[in-house]
Amino acid sequence: MKPNNKHINIVGARQNNLKNISLEIPKDEITVFTGVSGSGKSSLVFKTIGAEAQRQINETQNSFTRNRLNHYGVPDVDKIEHLNVPVIISQKRLGGNARSTVGTATDIYTSLRLLFSRIGQPFVGYSGVFSFNHPQGMCPACEGLGFVSKINTKELLDENKSLNEGAILFPTFQPGGYRWLRYVNSGYFDADKKLRDFSKTEWDLLLNADEHMPTHPNSSWGKTMRYIGLLPRIENDFLKRDSKEHNIRKKELQKIVVSTTCPDCLGKRLNENVLSCKIHGKDIADCAMLPIDELLKFIKTISSKPFNSLLEELKMKLNNVVDIGLQYLTLDRSTSSLSGGESQRIKMVRHLGNSLENLLYIFDEPSIGLHPKDLDNISSIINKIRNKGNTVLIVEHDPDIIKIADHIVDIGPGAGVDGGQIVYQGSFNDLKTSGSRTGAYFSQKRSHKISPRKAVETIKIKDATMYNLKELSVDIPLNVLSVVTGVAGSGKSTLIRKVLPSQFPEVRIIDQSPIIGSSRGTLLTYLGIFDKIRKVFAQANKVSTQLFSNNSLGACSNCKGLGFEKIDLAFMDDVELPCEVCNGSGFTPEVLKYKFQRKNITEIMELTIEEALTFFRELEFVDNFRLLTELGLGYLKLGQRLNTFSGGERQRLKLSAELEVRNHIIVLDEPSIGLHPSDTQMLLDILERLVEMGNTVIVIEHNLDIISQADWIIDIGPGAGKCGGQLIFQGTVDSLLGYKNSETANYLKSYLNV
Repeated sequence: MKPNNKHINIVGARQNNLKNISLEIPKDEITVFTGVSGSGKSSLVFKTIGAEAQRQINETQNSFTRNRLNHYGVPDVDKIEHLNVPVIISQKRLGGNARSTVGTATDIYTSLRLLFSRIGQPFVGYSGVFSFNHPQGMCPACEGLGFVSKINTKELLDENKSLNEGAILFPTFQPGGYRWLRYVNSGYFDADKKLRDFSKTEWDLLLNADEHMPTHPNSSWGKTMRYIGLLPRIENDFLKRDSKEHNIRKKELQKIVVSTTCPDCLGKRLNENVLSCKIHGKDIADCAMLPIDELLKFIKTISSKPFNSLLEELKMKLNNVVDIGLQYLTLDRSTSSLSGGESQRIKMVRHLGNSLENLLYIFDEPSIGLHPKDLDNISSIINKIRNKGNTVLIVEHDPDIIKIADHIVDIGPGAGVDGGQIVYQGSFNDLKTSGSRTGAYFSQKRSHKISPRKAVETIKIKDATMYNLKELSVDIPLNVLSVVTGVAGSGKSTLIRKVLPSQFPEVRIIDQSPIIGSSRGTLLTYLGIFDKIRKVFAQANKVSTQLFSNNSLGACSNCKGLGFEKIDLAFMDDVELPCEVCNGSGFTPEVLKYKFQRKNITEIMELTIEEALTFFRELEFVDNFRLLTELGLGYLKLGQRLNTFSGGERQRLKLSAELEVRNHIIVLDEPSIGLHPSDTQMLLDILERLVEMGNTVIVIEHNLDIISQADWIIDIGPGAGKCGGQLIFQGTVDSLLGYKNSETANYLKSYLNV
């Protein structure tokens, strides 16, 4: 019998919370996976389908290559049939160092280099020399970085202290440290003398001296030891990117290092010879500094029959960036400065120009960070990818992306242990009557806030000019819920996350940065209450609290408290298996004999937040659990590792830390990210509660559910980049609906059907 290869066939998926589910996913169509946060969408799409597809592709490589690729564990599934070659486009930000730019990430700069090497005048060399990473192309002063770094001695030294009193403020130079000893024992300085009293010669020796053998060092000076000034020592030991301590001391370095535009190349990164080559009066760096839509206009003015195909390819690549809504970026923009949404769209650009077919594209919430207007472009691009003969899988919460699906798979019905099942499969039209939480959202009537709060006082942002902001001044009402809107790149985040705190330092910002924690980090350690639970166990059993720590006396000796063992299979993927000695608990068997209210420490770690709320009901820290339950996180387990939380779960965890503050100005940066539409009301209830407690809440948001419930709207635009940075509108939702010159107003009218 001929196999049915028009579907991807999944049988018995049990990854994470998936409950042995089986399904068929149609090929050459767009399938959107929906469901509440933590329902199991990502477990199915990324941890099962994507991981298995990538693992099988990796297995086709030779052993040398395989050992250098990302390792994907074998997913917990009986079988997956008829997989295509995967292209996984995640939200992970584009990394890279200072040499990685939008131009290099999209390969547009490569095409631009080729163009200048062919038709630029005068001829200065082939395309390689137009690279700021090429020895013959880079500016010698900054080595192609465009900036030079200098150490700010005002931040490095306290002139009112002596060396013995800790005048050198940088870590590892503190009194007693081995680097500090080099200066104290050099014989050059009186270690009790205040730095402010140093002579010019002493200052020069302390800061700038080249490496040498001191003339009269102290008796403790080693025979082979050399002396070098403080500034060159820090440059050699910390500032060079290949130094071992550069990443360890990154935060401390930021305090003492000042970066300024290179005085030789003025930030253009290239040497004089390369910059002498021009097209229509512009050198290649001039082109890289133009917003991409302006660069496209410039390229269209160039005519050259011999190189027409190169020009057309360059125009196509630039057009793709414009179509994806990133026309405001410049090619010289560092990739490390891009947001998660911008990074994801840059990754999408790479695939728009190719002619490959029969691929499996997997997207992780491509709506992230996008205004409804921008989503129109994204929807168009996803359709183009599908129309080329590819299969597209999308994990998504945004209604506008869900609507473009050919096929919908709704996972639920709840989250965590209450999820992991297929509650609906089919078309978007039938979803509304499916009875699922996703269906219920789409079937409900939309409304907006009719009686908004009225502010009595305001604070004023004055003359904001950072980045694309055009001397923007705006009043922020106090003690109300304000939502700041505008298309991606309009200047919202610059205004609220950068300018507002600079003018009003008391502002508290809850952003999208990931929760940083080790492999041992759990929900309890994040909440800061694991110590209290250990103390409860210690007091109940009259033993040391250290016994109940898997980092200390209680740690299983076999797995060192991790709870699992990593099995190295050489050329195959590493596998994590529960520790046989402690059965995955991370604790020694002796510790499990000690109990509190008939439960041992590992049984406590298995409790959900809702269960813990009842179990610890008489203890003071139970309020932490109550807050998380109100945020819809009651299904999380106390011992769940931080690196297993979804984006939506992490966002709400951060918000939980702010729920008891009063009389603060709180900024939230797209708190709806990762939230299922049905959970938006829960988020709105929390925001309203913060305002009722006397706080001023300012939300940067694209979500129309949240925009419609604001007390006050501030709309920035009208476009992105140079076309943005202006105050388009401020007022109530009612007033916005009557306003014609706002993209936000247009989409809000459609959303409310008014």
